[in-house]
Amino acid sequence: MKVELHAVLVRPLLTEKITGLREATNTVGFIVHPEANRLQIKQAVEALLKVKVQRVNVLNMPGKLKRLGRFSGRRSDWKKAFVTLKKGEKLEMYESA
Repeated sequence: MKVELHAVLVRPLLTEKITGLREATNTVGFIVHPEANRLQIKQAVEALLKVKVQRVNVLNMPGKLKRLGRFSGRRSDWKKAFVTLKKGEKLEMYESA
C-alpha cells in the first residue's frame, strides 16, 4: 500500500533504551504508520530528516489490555522502527533533547 512520506513517520520514540542505542550504535527510533514498510521508512527518514540510513529494523507492537475495575479495554496495535544511521551522520533533534 502506498503511504505518503509525511504520514510514514508518526513521531520519534524517546526511551532510555533508544537513548542508549543512539549513543552506542547511532540508532534512532520512530513510531511509524502501521502499513509502512522498510523501504518507505528509509525514504521518509532520508528525505524529511536529510540523513543517510544504513539499515531499518521494524517491530509490530501489540496493544495492551487495560482494565478499570470490571471494565476492560484494549490499546491499539502500533509499529516501531529502529533506524541505524550511517557513520558520521546524526540527527539534530536528538542532540537538543
